[in-house]
Amino acid sequence: MANKSILDSALRAAVNVGSSKLPTEVAKSSAALLSSLSETKHTLPDLAYDYNALEPAISAETMTLHHSKHHNTYVTNLNATIEKIDSAMIAGDVSATIALQGALKFNGGGHINHTLFWENLCPDSKYKGDGVLAEAINERFGSLDKVKAELGASTIAVQGSGWGWLGFNPKTGKIDIATLPNQDPLEASTGLKPLLGIDVWEHAYYVDYRNVRPDYVNAIWDIINWDVVESRLVAAKG
Repeated sequence: MANKSILDSALRAAVNVGSSKLPTEVAKSSAALLSSLSETKHTLPDLAYDYNALEPAISAETMTLHHSKHHNTYVTNLNATIEKIDSAMIAGDVSATIALQGALKFNGGGHINHTLFWENLCPDSKYKGDGVLAEAINERFGSLDKVKAELGASTIAVQGSGWGWLGFNPKTGKIDIATLPNQDPLEASTGLKPLLGIDVWEHAYYVDYRNVRPDYVNAIWDIINWDVVESRLVAAKG
């Protein structure tokens, strides 16, 4: 969270300047902030389970490729992008800083989304049917089955690559469903706080389900870690 605040502050400072060069005082402070951030490398998170633990819903082959290859690529590219932003800020080059925002959004979003995704999964899925999460689900949707049906349908319908999300809306105090393209991060894009995400990039399911996305989305409900979903809801409610 601290890293995000540092980066957001530096980018806001850059974007709000109209000229092609940053004023000296802004350049110095922004460069210092981004230098600090770039020294803190993002890393691939460890999983709380083995690659084969989610079978048969997700195979060990898919998990190995998805985590060690695809997610790791986002982490590598995120670190490289932050270094480039750091250099652009030091040079006072607003244009270059702005041009890098797309790479920051894509790779930063990929890292955020996948980190949330791994935590969303577990080999022993149990839904308690009571507590804060169940109350929120029943109030908004009526039942867990209705959440599965609505979120599942929305996620399956994502065009191309993207994500389906269950999130908490701080403005209404209720949970909502959203879908986003590519690696757009939920909270930064919509204001919803992420509770549960379903990755529907083909690399998440093609080995196991080929192009039959509905079978993958239907199977993933068997491995959702509802305790993590509930803990996120509690934290989001404050």
